[in-house]
Amino acid sequence: MKPYHSESAESTAARNKSRVENCTRAIVQRFERGDLPTALAPVFIRRKADVPCRKWSWRNQLLTALAGFDDARTYLQWKETGRHVKAGEHAFYILEPCRYTVKETDGDTGEEKDVSILRGFKAGARFGYEQTDGQALPEREAESRFIDGLPLVSVAFSWGLRVGTFNGEAGRSQGWFRHDGERGVAIALGVENLSTWAHELVHAADLRNGKLVTKAERQELSNEVVAELGGATLLRCIGYESEADLGGCFEYVKHYCERNDAKIDRVCMQLLDRVCEAVALILDTAETLAIAPAAQVGVA
Repeated sequence: MKPYHSESAESTAARNKSRVENCTRAIVQRFERGDLPTALAPVFIRRKADVPCRKWSWRNQLLTALAGFDDARTYLQWKETGRHVKAGEHAFYILEPCRYTVKETDGDTGEEKDVSILRGFKAGARFGYEQTDGQALPEREAESRFIDGLPLVSVAFSWGLRVGTFNGEAGRSQGWFRHDGERGVAIALGVENLSTWAHELVHAADLRNGKLVTKAERQELSNEVVAELGGATLLRCIGYESEADLGGCFEYVKHYCERNDAKIDRVCMQLLDRVCEAVALILDTAETLAIAPAAQVGVA
């Protein structure tokens, strides 16, 4: 991947905003022409089989991601790896199936066999990697390299975001953006795909700008259009034209507009200012971090 190079210190916020507006208008105008390259299909992150949560059901992997973790285990499982849960940490919970075995007779052969019956679920306590101390885990090194290599990841860290990964192969979701008062703000990626990363980062910028609409207000359309259009714009601004996946971006936005009986061109133009503000905030923050002393750049 091409590295992201910040513009010179003389660049101003106005210049960033103008560049964002130009990119955004170009994307809107060329959506339906279909003459822009579509990025290759995402490559799902493959996890080693010996990590317990990577074998869990999609529902439990989602619970783990929503808790802000990409690796979670029981207290004893962490102990077996040479790590221990830090004092004062509180568990989160997943759904553990409760099963019992009954004898059934095969109608064809007359043989009896054991059959496992699902009776229900119970809550099982788990702790995330960040809640533990102890020996380093080899599998974390590759994940750290992936996260640290994401363009503009320093922007997310400076905003106090936790960035993690989860096994996207088990379900349809490719990424998650979570924000609440108790658990903070986090991004979780299930695919090695820059358009997904940019989408979630724009959600975070939209939130910081005070524009992200809560689900309670039933305005998912505006949030998703801003994130998708903003993510494509952002990647074009920093030189990742192919990864911007403009064809996929158009289909994504079209899908949400159709679901909400809205016209795509009108929605894009109505949200243009909000898109530009989110992308400009990311670029402005990146520029500030690039010229700031390293000691001032905080990592969550």
